Amino acid sequence: MTERVVLAYSGGLDTSVAIGWIGEATGAEVVAMAVDVGQGGEDLNVIRKRALDCGAVEAYVADAREEFADEYCMPALQANGLYLDKYPLVSAISRPLIVKHLARAARKFGATTVAHGCTGKGNDQVRFEVATTSLAPDLKTIAPVRDLALTREKAIEYAEKHDLPIATTKNNPFSIDQNVWGRAVETGFLEDIWNEPTKDVYSYTDDPTFPPVADEVTITFEQGIPVAIDGVAVTPLQAIQEMNRRAGAHGVGRIDIVEDRLVGIKSREIYEAPGAMALIAAHQELENVTVEREQMRFKRQVEQRWTELVYDGMWFSPLKNSLDAFILDTQKYVSGDIRMVLHGGRATVTGRRSDSSLYDFGLATYDEGDTFDQSHAKGFIEIYGLAAKQAAARDEKFGNGVDLG
Repeated sequence: MTERVVLAYSGGLDTSVAIGWIGEATGAEVVAMAVDVGQGGEDLNVIRKRALDCGAVEAYVADAREEFADEYCMPALQANGLYLDKYPLVSAISRPLIVKHLARAARKFGATTVAHGCTGKGNDQVRFEVATTSLAPDLKTIAPVRDLALTREKAIEYAEKHDLPIATTKNNPFSIDQNVWGRAVETGFLEDIWNEPTKDVYSYTDDPTFPPVADEVTITFEQGIPVAIDGVAVTPLQAIQEMNRRAGAHGVGRIDIVEDRLVGIKSREIYEAPGAMALIAAHQELENVTVEREQMRFKRQVEQRWTELVYDGMWFSPLKNSLDAFILDTQKYVSGDIRMVLHGGRATVTGRRSDSSLYDFGLATYDEGDTFDQSHAKGFIEIYGLAAKQAAARDEKFGNGVDLG
């Protein structure tokens, strides 16, 4: 029986050429698998037909938009997942889902190997292969660009030689990855980190310099999940799509960052994530209202570690699973409404309300109705500062006190 390889297929030049390239290099039949994670662009049936026309023996298409929003974007939202406090894990959270479908397709079509189109310099090769190992350790993985010397020049030459139904051009200078959670752009002139992004870099967001009239939006959450926008019930996918549209119209979610890749390289990336960034801002503010202080302080540490694990391709790791349980527990009371104004590249919170709020007007007010007993404060400060007071006295005794001269 001929060996089979399941290829994660995007419909672009590299993976289209990879179908024949893998076959010639390994003698295996190639099954192409495309996953819809809300990336837009070409119809997946068109992509499926192209895969077959490029030599795939089977072409499999999975509509995973709802699954991606529910099981990957929502955990990232509840974790306020921002790598280096800026990047909302656009590509990082899509890879484990794609691998899940890749492994399923391998079982379905009797394949012993899976393949991806990643290079040897990026994070995605790690994400694909570690996820594969975690879900189906018996499967082998090959990467044509990395392992089989498939350069872009060779890909163009191969496509033209074999008359493949794919555009072959060197004009597009960018490498782009996108899904419903956001869009990532790199390479080309962006690799000079002094260069300012040009207008053609952006697609999900309009220029924030000339915004339309400010847009006020109210987002309703239940246990950390958006369930309504302006009072209209939404699914997680619909919430992201609606906020992509409305926040994107105001240029919200443009990110220009030099980030640390897992392989040790610093890389300049441009991201657009209007829906993700607006939803995270709203979620963070609702947590400020509803999550207890010490729990919130510890959650911030957990969020950073969770984000690093996901960025580094460890979505299916034991530690990440354990952190998931903690984060989910913190969302028990994260329910309520957040009002935001979208305008000029910013999503600004202007109102909060929650039945499970820890905000007590009587304790917070300085006006009439104040229920805080200020007589307790003096004793609290004495006890709170006691250790520091003793240490300062010792410093003075040994001549190490602060010089106030």
